Amino acid sequence: MSSLLNAKDLKERASINELLERLGFKPVRKTGKEHFYVSMLRDDDHTPSFAVDDALGVWFDHGTGKGGNIIDFGLAFWQELTFHEVVLKLQDKSLLSLASLPLPRKHLSEKIPNYVVEQIKPIGSHPAITGYLKSRGVLEMARKDMKEVYYYIENSSGQRRRYFSAGWQNSLGGWEVRNKYFKGCLGHKSITRLPGNQKKLAMFEGFINYLSWRTENVLADDSVIVLNSLSMLGIARQEAINYPDINIYFDRDNQGVLATKDLIKKLPYARDKSMVYDGFNDYNDKIMQQEKLSRARTAQVFSGSSLNR
Repeated sequence: MSSLLNAKDLKERASINELLERLGFKPVRKTGKEHFYVSMLRDDDHTPSFAVDDALGVWFDHGTGKGGNIIDFGLAFWQELTFHEVVLKLQDKSLLSLASLPLPRKHLSEKIPNYVVEQIKPIGSHPAITGYLKSRGVLEMARKDMKEVYYYIENSSGQRRRYFSAGWQNSLGGWEVRNKYFKGCLGHKSITRLPGNQKKLAMFEGFINYLSWRTENVLADDSVIVLNSLSMLGIARQEAINYPDINIYFDRDNQGVLATKDLIKKLPYARDKSMVYDGFNDYNDKIMQQEKLSRARTAQVFSGSSLNR
């Protein structure tokens, strides 16, 4: 059994509440289907702001605006471990076997029900979002494929906190949102598909890296799959089977390298293209460094012009 199959079983059938209990964490209160804990992902949390809905198989930290499934929790809790090591750790802590696992949830979701999207606007409407995308070196490419997402999160007392982020939709209609301070998903978690050439496919972990690739490949007609989370690798692989020409642009960290190797093992004709940003963790790191050098050269030119006056 592969780690990815095990990861799928963990996401669909394992209990986050039971895992937390085995790790020594107990809920402070219960509200409806949700269990609230003092966040074990932050040292500054003194109130129960970490919510778990085991019926959906999801968690959400109200203090950071981040959430996800049991795999995402493991990656956040054991940050020093690789994806594969996190899966093994979860198996060990959960004491799971296929025979003991409950049936898969009918609707696996990474949506916390208190999300409400209020408004969608084109990129360029809010200076903070524009500034964030510009700082990542992808503003112009983002104008076509991203939107500004305005939403609020309502706590158990009915209090609302409003947020805004750059976002894009995944294949299930959920919104993947990013800003300077956090990243998350509003709605069902899934991959994002961008149709193009039916024979060529480019694959990315995240949308910002896709936009980074697009800045250097403006005329490329490849179809694109953005995973939005490495936990979506199995779904992405099933989609990729339909393409005879596959290029993989995953991160160069341990998790990205392992995911690339796993994908190539299943689809031997797929190619690891991460060498185009060799020396950087991901495609966007390369683009940001290029932008930084470009700004420095421009500043030198203007400085030289001033001195020659």
